[in-house]
Amino acid sequence: MKSIGVFDSGVGGLTVVKELIRQLPNENIVYFGDTARVPYGIKSPETVIRFSIENILFLLKQDVKLICVACNTASSFALPVIKNYFRAPIIGVITPGVREAVYASQNKRIGVIGTKGTIKSRTYEIEIKQLDPKAKVVTASCPLFVPFVEEGWLSGEVVLNVARDYLKPLKAAGVDTVILGCTHYPLLKPVIQQILGKDVTLIDSAKQVACEVKKILVSEDLLNRGKGGNNSFYVSDNPEWFSGLAQRFLGRQLKNVRKVNNV
Repeated sequence: MKSIGVFDSGVGGLTVVKELIRQLPNENIVYFGDTARVPYGIKSPETVIRFSIENILFLLKQDVKLICVACNTASSFALPVIKNYFRAPIIGVITPGVREAVYASQNKRIGVIGTKGTIKSRTYEIEIKQLDPKAKVVTASCPLFVPFVEEGWLSGEVVLNVARDYLKPLKAAGVDTVILGCTHYPLLKPVIQQILGKDVTLIDSAKQVACEVKKILVSEDLLNRGKGGNNSFYVSDNPEWFSGLAQRFLGRQLKNVRKVNNV
């Protein structure tokens, strides 16, 4: 029985896995976290493309029917290139989030927060403008959000103060919709919402990605009709660290995380 393949530079993509499990409980999932080479956000586009191709080749060996690039940096830099290399459907985390944001925004002012690499690539900005040329896009890189999540700092004064500082330009611009442009950020949703206010819509790409995966599986007649739900987790380094953090993202412990060499 073929699986859905998911890869990320580390643990963040588990927010996508959680949504896939929720929306597609009968599907098997193979996840690969490139923990030996994390973070991707500071790498050159050429390097991110090479890593992404290697990750996809690994997942294809696991007999996957669709690949989800659960990494905003890889989706920004690599997706336009790698889609031409492989026959399996490949989807990233950017386009589904952009579509939802453009649909949700009433005042046409959309904020995007992400890693330095994602923001610098301007991919979100370009895609939003393609869908709605009148939209005003305000971006902000939030480099400390990822280490906060990985250290379990999801609330408290320090986190609030840093978030307040990062989100200043978005508040000043009066955005009514904000894309969480990194798979770690949904865990900081309460803090982000508190600072921006309850009237600002937060777009969690993970939910939109899972909807998109479901749509593709239905249209390509690839849905698993039988009983599935078997999930495998692979990393390129430090399975213990990954297992420890997985509970924060998935809400349960992972016991059988396997380390693979020479991806």
